[in-house]
Amino acid sequence: MRTVVQRVKNASVKIENKIVGKINQGLLVLLAVHENDGQKDIDWLVNKVVSLRIFSDSEGKMNKSVQDVNGSILIVSQFTLYGDCTKGNRPSFIKSARPEKANDYYEKFIAQVKAMKVPVQTGKFQEHMAVSLINDGPTTIIIDSDNL
Repeated sequence: MRTVVQRVKNASVKIENKIVGKINQGLLVLLAVHENDGQKDIDWLVNKVVSLRIFSDSEGKMNKSVQDVNGSILIVSQFTLYGDCTKGNRPSFIKSARPEKANDYYEKFIAQVKAMKVPVQTGKFQEHMAVSLINDGPTTIIIDSDNL
């Protein structure tokens, strides 16, 4: 699994001009599922994202997690994170999981984050979405479960 995690002042996702998910301070998590991912990838990545210390403490150091600052997480599926552009100019997405598996893992990821008592909002799987955010910092971290 691969994520792009952005520390945000606020973020939202719209489908057909209707807001379907919106948060204030917290994390925007763009999530992709690899064809070879398993439950251990979900478990590891959920823990990593929720525990990620990228919010400032009283000394201005990145030392607090989203839970420490009572923030929320907006989770958006984005299979294009596995786009491979090594050959030609049109990305290949063959490393992305098939939609059935990807949706199942996306839903499991969401459920596990919610189980950790973090407020969660989401986009909608396989929909064309407009994502808006104010990146705080800017702070953007890429986390890949291949690094397990």
